[in-house]
Amino acid sequence: MTANPALRELLRGDAPALRGRKSLAEEAAGALRDLILLEKLAPGAPIPEQDVADALGISRTPMREAMRLLELEGLVEFTATRRARVANPSLDELAQYLVVLGALEALAGECACEQASAEEIETVSRLNDEMLASSDCAHALGFFRIDMAFHRAIVLASHNAPLIETHRHYNARLWRARFISSRRRLNREGTLRQHTEIAAAIAARDRAACARTLRGHLETAVVNIRQALAERNDARQPQS
Repeated sequence: MTANPALRELLRGDAPALRGRKSLAEEAAGALRDLILLEKLAPGAPIPEQDVADALGISRTPMREAMRLLELEGLVEFTATRRARVANPSLDELAQYLVVLGALEALAGECACEQASAEEIETVSRLNDEMLASSDCAHALGFFRIDMAFHRAIVLASHNAPLIETHRHYNARLWRARFISSRRRLNREGTLRQHTEIAAAIAARDRAACARTLRGHLETAVVNIRQALAERNDARQPQS
């Protein structure tokens, strides 16, 4: 029996059943990823591999592979004694990654303006419409997945394989940071306006406007993350 019944209950209550559509490792990584993004597993919290494996009904081998996948995404890190815990990168580290990601997405937008097919442009527009329609009612993770699909569609429309692969690597490491920015409702109106401007620039094949707005969009993410972390720290301060 797992030594952590609270963790078992959390996984049972919030994680989807592992049904084999993907590998067991990918399914397990997906279950933990959602809990980390929603901060039901808090930054810095230990992740006991055996307890999680028991709770999900899988062996240690796919569990270790799941942890490795999440480590590559920057969601999990290991101590010197190889104990897993939820990663807790500093704002400075996240900001540095977001600067690079902003440059990558700006370049992808420029390439997409030249290379995207009519169908790909329609996909970007449709995803933007979905975000606008679901902004007030979608579950945080659901809205975030549409948000990331929007950005991924632009990168894929660049038809530049090295750029697509480099973006995939950097974006994976910023998954949680981008979720923090995406779920923030206070600045959402401005964020949605930027998405609409990006979609319009791609439809017009306006390279300069697309690159400028995408870079500014990632700069907005840094602001959102800084504000969200400051609010979290303020909430943790003892009341006088």
